[in-house]
Amino acid sequence: MKTFLRLLITAAFLFLSITLLQAQAPPHPNNGVAPSSGSGNTPVGAGAPVGSGNFLLIGLALLYATKKAAASSSIQADDNSIG
Repeated sequence: MKTFLRLLITAAFLFLSITLLQAQAPPHPNNGVAPSSGSGNTPVGAGAPVGSGNFLLIGLALLYATKKAAASSSIQADDNSIG
């Protein structure tokens, strides 16, 4: 009986937490204010300096590849040395 009660309380807690803690609706674009010029709403992320992020991704990949190449060449140089 004790395990059944514990299971029932756990199931009730999970059910209530799922039904009562739902996400809120997203806010209206432009905070409910009409756009200042042109038609439509301001695009999301307008004025963000990163853009689509492709250049950032490519730059980080080049840095990582350079680091790996430098580490690989220093390991090979150490292996070839006569001690």
